[in-house]
Amino acid sequence: MSGSLEKSLAIFEYLCEYPDGAPLAQISKDLNQLRSGCHRTLHELIKYGYIRQLPLRGEYALTTKLASMGLSFLSKSGIVDISQPILNRLAKESEELVRLAIVDGERLTLVSKAQGAKSGLLYDPDMGLDLRLSCSAGGHAWLMTLSEDKAIELVTRQGMGDPKNFGPGAPTSIKAFVKMLQEHRKRGYSLIQDVYALGMSSMAAPVHKGNEQTTGVLIVAGPSNRLTTKRMTQLAPSLMSAAEELALASNASPLLKSANLGTWGNLSDKTLTR
Repeated sequence: MSGSLEKSLAIFEYLCEYPDGAPLAQISKDLNQLRSGCHRTLHELIKYGYIRQLPLRGEYALTTKLASMGLSFLSKSGIVDISQPILNRLAKESEELVRLAIVDGERLTLVSKAQGAKSGLLYDPDMGLDLRLSCSAGGHAWLMTLSEDKAIELVTRQGMGDPKNFGPGAPTSIKAFVKMLQEHRKRGYSLIQDVYALGMSSMAAPVHKGNEQTTGVLIVAGPSNRLTTKRMTQLAPSLMSAAEELALASNASPLLKSANLGTWGNLSDKTLTR
């Protein structure tokens, strides 16, 4: 990767965390880039419409160009057309937030959702996020379909993050993480409480056909006082059925189908049976 391209991509990823913009000094310091070089890169990106400079204090922020490109890509991939009716049905039955995340290389990215909760506390995080593999139900649902060595490799590469940013049940060691995966494999889907966040429960099932690669995960999430272990166990058959339906329809979407092109060392079907 060329130096200029690497610097540009680093700026894009950094500014995703600062929708209100960030000053040049902060950007260059945090990215370990020379201020003069960082300034040139920012203004080159301004020229092409990817970044704007805010008028009051001169901070730099992303424009909507990248977001627009992403939404256009998703709409043409067929993923929304395929998944939305399935998500809507599961959301109506569960009365909770239902999301689909797709496997993209080593990342698991949220791409579509349906909100089933009508009242009370609504759990609805931003879409487009890459899930933390070590402590999210979606991450666990994907990794439980891989060999143990591959799952550990992916979690180690991404990192387990700072424990204070997650729930008290989040694994803080590889040993604890592997133990959780083993429990998920026994039931055929992941189930966590107070792991990704305090007071939040979620469950997820992998989207895959037979021995093929997992292409995505289907997630149900909500407040722990409402989405109890008993309630998640009741919803499990519907979750698994919806994931199977998505898997059967995956060939209609290039995005879902593309995840099968990699080699991840999936486990056999016997590992995933309940």
